[in-house]
Amino acid sequence: MLKIKDLCVKVKEKEILKNFNIEIPDGEIHVIMGPNGVGKSTLSKVIMGDPNYKITKGSIYYKDKDITSMEVDERAKMGIFMAMQNPIAIEGIKNSEFLKTALSTIEDRNVSIFEFIKMMDKSTKELEMDSNMLHRSINKGFSGGEKKKNEILQMKILKPSFLILDELDSGLDVDSLKVVCDNINDYLKEYPKTSVLIITHYSRILEYIKPDYVHAFIDGRIVKTSDLDFAYEIEKNGYAGLNVLSEKDSYE
Repeated sequence: MLKIKDLCVKVKEKEILKNFNIEIPDGEIHVIMGPNGVGKSTLSKVIMGDPNYKITKGSIYYKDKDITSMEVDERAKMGIFMAMQNPIAIEGIKNSEFLKTALSTIEDRNVSIFEFIKMMDKSTKELEMDSNMLHRSINKGFSGGEKKKNEILQMKILKPSFLILDELDSGLDVDSLKVVCDNINDYLKEYPKTSVLIITHYSRILEYIKPDYVHAFIDGRIVKTSDLDFAYEIEKNGYAGLNVLSEKDSYE
């Protein structure tokens, strides 16, 4: 599904990613954990094609196609989706208008109003969202939890094949986190070949969405890879000592 090879990325002349490598096959869930400021969110933005991040070396492949130089909209049409850590508000564009236009563009057809309304009614009920939010400007006046639910609503409507969840649990209370994760798990059951990259500080989201691999990310690269128990170990002991490991020694 996704393969990143020897990726180096600079932001304002500072190197953030350093020969970064990862491979995420179809249907697998991978987690990136690391201290603040090491480049976890940079990685998600680079995968999506944010032009503010300069790739100086390496390649990104998606479904065996080199997407390193592709624009954001091209990547989205191919099925890459990111639920952002801090979703922005867009004044004057209604949620419903945005989603119908995006869906019609991705599917290259004029989605009927009846079909769209049916999809939206079902998805908002499953997410326990107020349907009035569909007629408001995107994320305008939304709480943190409402913004995150709105991101997952977009996922459910647009049906991507690769999900990037960037600190999805940030700003969510316990009940909202469960609702959001239940919807993601239901989506993964319906579309089992969907791959997921979760970026998080804490293991609580992993109580709901069980990963296949957990990666420790330090100094612009993966220094160790293991299973779910590794996430609990990180939360208990922190990252001390991990930065002395090499990717060659620890990545399996």
